Amino acid sequence: MRDGKGAIGETLLNWYDANARVMPWRVSPADRAEGERPDPYRVWLSEVMLQQTTVAAVRDYFRRFTERWPDVGALAAAEDGDVMAEWAGLGYYARARNLLKCARVVAGELDGRFPETAAELQKLPGIGPYTSAAIAAIAYDEPVAVVDGNVERVVSRLFSVDTPLPGAKTELTELTAQITPEDRPGDFAQAMMDLGATICTPRNPACGICPLIDACTARAAGIAETLPRKAPKKEKPTRRGFAYVVMNGQGDVLLERRPDKGLLGGTLGFPGSDWSEAPTPAPPMQADWTTSPVEVRHTFTHFHLILQVHVTRTEAHAMTPRADFRPGDLPTLMRKVWDAAQSAEWPQPE
Repeated sequence: MRDGKGAIGETLLNWYDANARVMPWRVSPADRAEGERPDPYRVWLSEVMLQQTTVAAVRDYFRRFTERWPDVGALAAAEDGDVMAEWAGLGYYARARNLLKCARVVAGELDGRFPETAAELQKLPGIGPYTSAAIAAIAYDEPVAVVDGNVERVVSRLFSVDTPLPGAKTELTELTAQITPEDRPGDFAQAMMDLGATICTPRNPACGICPLIDACTARAAGIAETLPRKAPKKEKPTRRGFAYVVMNGQGDVLLERRPDKGLLGGTLGFPGSDWSEAPTPAPPMQADWTTSPVEVRHTFTHFHLILQVHVTRTEAHAMTPRADFRPGDLPTLMRKVWDAAQSAEWPQPE
């Protein structure tokens, strides 16, 4: 098997030429053959958006971003709040903050040009080993190993790697590097992703139509569906907190911007308490508060969160005008808070 690594690249590229998925950020194999080059800005933006998110979820976000900010200079000049609002719903707001930081470095210090190697790309804010490799391979054809979850699955099955993830990451990256061709490494990377997404799926892989069926040692051993193995996940703890929704008689709303660091950093939301096992109530003012009968439940990467929502009406605070308040621009958690507030019995304004 390992003597046939070069054949894997050729076979997979032939399959990709006929079966590549159509993506708004992707240059098709046919267009690449005609000389069209991927735009590093679009490659970078898509890869940041796709981190821990599905292609289906990202498509519309990507189109809106590129229509509003068509190049890195336009994004660098954007208002932070506008970018956070467009990002709402994609989660992991640190990515959006780093997106702006990176755009401003590229536009301001690098004359609007992204570096062309994975090593240099990784020096930019928010660009780690995977994203730097993806940009370098896809946009600049650097023959580096690009390893996302789909690629981990394909390679673990090709080579019957039974070391559980995440411990197997180094071995899987080395094996991916060995089969990455010098010619068309960007297309190869995208072919591996497509293969994992459409054929070499987590459950019920379609081995019968896989272009690499003859090379796959796990399929030959009848263990393909059991790979990759994963270490047992730790149970997530549950934290609690309080959220406060304040409106006046005109429907204006009290919002605050969260600190740049931390969960939901830099985003607009409703005032609230700390999130812990025993949170301390922290209403933003003395008022006649009522409690929503609906608790908000939300899950972050490392913990579950339950929020109790309190509401009040008052004329005693500076508010965001109702005409400027768009619940859809809020992070998903804060949209849940807003929805829960609608189920409360609101007191009359003071």
